[in-house]
Amino acid sequence: MGRCSIILADDHTLLRKGLKKILAEKAYLEVIGEATDGMELLELLKKSSPDMVVLDISMPHLRGLEALHEIRILCPAVKVLVLTMHKDKTYLVQAISAGADGYLLKEDADTELFTAIETIRRGRTYISPFFSGEAREDWVQMCRGGRNLPFSESLTLREREVLKLIAEGKSSKEIGDLLSISARTVERHRANMMTKLNVKKTADLVRYAIEKEYV
Repeated sequence: MGRCSIILADDHTLLRKGLKKILAEKAYLEVIGEATDGMELLELLKKSSPDMVVLDISMPHLRGLEALHEIRILCPAVKVLVLTMHKDKTYLVQAISAGADGYLLKEDADTELFTAIETIRRGRTYISPFFSGEAREDWVQMCRGGRNLPFSESLTLREREVLKLIAEGKSSKEIGDLLSISARTVERHRANMMTKLNVKKTADLVRYAIEKEYV
């Protein structure tokens, strides 16, 4: 398949350096750039054309999944491997739905990184062994096809962030300040969640958040 150029996007310097060292074991893999957040990654993509991006979800300024949406617009042909610590299936669903080609847990990276890269290069979707089982392919197909997801999976990552802060007793203004969005946007997220979850009161949202262990 030839050489594969890669950009690493993660705000943890030690992790990037470790990944770069691991990737150097394979002569055909070349790290051509590093980014500490989503905004920096998008700037790199405007100047270079990598074959693959290894992308963390939790980054400052522009989060990984938000950056993924932009990547699909800016460089639709680039393969994207999400590398994350998040075991919550909701993150997996959001990543695959947004166009990720793979979802690898950081705890599996030492043994699964090359497998993930090769799987993606062959045009298949890679998912960490943690999520293995007969239902794994069903989830991938569900995400790709946009079929109906359970309510807990239908909330976006931003809605989950807002929900968590609502359950912690934060006001719309406080939530807006913490997430760098307007109070009006927070209220819109609140309304959308109530519609998706078919609830009428904020207290019901809080109860739902507690049941799902978001807090």
